[in-house]
Amino acid sequence: MDINYIHSLFLKSTGVSTDTRKIAEKSLFVAIKGDRFDANTFASEALEKGASYVIIDNESYYIDERTVLVEDSLVALQELAKFHRNYLKLPIIALTGSNGKTTTKELINMVLAKKFKTKATVGNLNNHIGVPLTLLSFDTNTEIGIVEMGANHKKEIEFLCEIAQPDYGYITNFGKAHLEGFGGVEGVIEGKSEMYQYLLRNDKLAFINLEDPIQVEKSTVLKHYSFGIAKENANVVISEIKANPFVEVGFDSIQIKTHLIGLYNANNVNAALTIGKFFEVEDEAIKAALESYIPENNRSQLLTKGSNEIILDAYNANPSSMAVAIANFLQLEKSNKIMILGDMFELGNESHEEHSALVNSLKDESNVQCYFVGKAFYECQVARGNFHFYESFDSFSAGLEGVNFENNTILIKGSRGMALERTLDYL
Repeated sequence: MDINYIHSLFLKSTGVSTDTRKIAEKSLFVAIKGDRFDANTFASEALEKGASYVIIDNESYYIDERTVLVEDSLVALQELAKFHRNYLKLPIIALTGSNGKTTTKELINMVLAKKFKTKATVGNLNNHIGVPLTLLSFDTNTEIGIVEMGANHKKEIEFLCEIAQPDYGYITNFGKAHLEGFGGVEGVIEGKSEMYQYLLRNDKLAFINLEDPIQVEKSTVLKHYSFGIAKENANVVISEIKANPFVEVGFDSIQIKTHLIGLYNANNVNAALTIGKFFEVEDEAIKAALESYIPENNRSQLLTKGSNEIILDAYNANPSSMAVAIANFLQLEKSNKIMILGDMFELGNESHEEHSALVNSLKDESNVQCYFVGKAFYECQVARGNFHFYESFDSFSAGLEGVNFENNTILIKGSRGMALERTLDYL
């Protein structure tokens, strides 16, 4: 594989495409095999739709000189991204963690964009395909790149770091996410810490949250820049945080009032303002950026539906994010509270224990109506007047037809596969 040649084709293109449904004129199409498809079969279609060149790994689909045959198209994409990253030589900030990655990435991008020309991961394209596509979206005009990295098993963050080669790294937290793939909480810590190992080996800098004992422990051997709440040893001292329901943060005599719900979002805000301070963005610009961010895509959105106030946090869920979302909801000074909670996926052998623990944690909250949706919760059902269990969304939605939802404050949270945002149609 001549990566120099492929990169020269890329530089002359309008960008990389892996989907003929969204192909751009004069793009470079990379045919990647999936579990249910072989994109080699779309090579001809890609050229017909305007691609300048196609990269394939099955010679049966070779067309003409516009076809580049490689041993493995996915590897070619990853190597191209790594080559392009070194070609640009721009500073890159990478972040991972169990919860809050995408929100934190968006906040960091908004803050740094006040001073620099930035580009960041679009949406949550944070895996072995998404990270390369993110790197290939950077160009000579990009001054700082921000790369989100997701993982559901060990060695994945290590692999993504080798491609992106970040100069700076931040881990949002170490929570109970993807326990099935990581083999438990200790596996999560080990897997996410692969970013720290990369930074340490290459003498790069980590941003550290001094409120997290795991990060404090890891920071002893890392070059780092830290933040903490009223901690004098922090590089950035956060004077106060509060949320009712929106997060407010104070630092350096500046008060930031965000549109983010819940104290669990405070560290995301703190990380973004800390990185802004590191890169010498002015305080007022940091404040303006963070106050202008409006969450979307079912992430901690505050909505009004009829007479109901709704906290929609249905993008994803795991035991850690579920616990902080519920804790925040319970402390809100509101009456007529309802929680609609969906199954948490990818917990493996710990699924029943985690769902049962969550249900039991709410047994004393008699003033909150709790609707549990999904097979995992259904298998943990207990008889309580304010608990309602449904095996599927269909049975849940059918049960709602006779319920009059008025003047309530409602939390909706569950894993992506539950798609609980559908509940809005019934409120």
